[in-house]
Amino acid sequence: MEKTLFNSAARQYQDMVYRVALHALGSPQDAEDAVQEVFLRLYTEKKPFAGPEHLRRWLIRVTVNVCRDALKSPWRRRRVFLDTLPETPVFDRPEQGALYREVMALPEKYRTVLYLFYYEELTVKEIGEVLDLRTTAVTTRLHRARAKLKEQLTEVWQDE
Repeated sequence: MEKTLFNSAARQYQDMVYRVALHALGSPQDAEDAVQEVFLRLYTEKKPFAGPEHLRRWLIRVTVNVCRDALKSPWRRRRVFLDTLPETPVFDRPEQGALYREVMALPEKYRTVLYLFYYEELTVKEIGEVLDLRTTAVTTRLHRARAKLKEQLTEVWQDE
């Protein structure tokens, strides 16, 4: 890829790639590693992109794949986390923090489709293309994720 096009794409999409990686991996450090890997792949990509939307979808797809590979890594399964304070976002209202914790407690396959649908505003068809799933599978995952969230949030609300 030409250097000027790469620099432009990196500036424009680095936040989006970081957010997708952070959401999938749950760790800022792992997300930063994933972002570096994604942009390294973009820099070495030989095929031209049809336009900005094609580039955006390609970046999301590569980010999801890099995160999947990182989650499957034996090193990740064997490491022990230090008992330190987690880096969690600060929210304006307490209920936003509760919703974030409940979303992050969902299995990765549900978290990813929720994030892509609500935060990156991809359509079900686009999510299917990015995750290499049929649209019915994406719809099912969205439905199940919403049902799990509703169940978890109802339990939290009844406990208070």
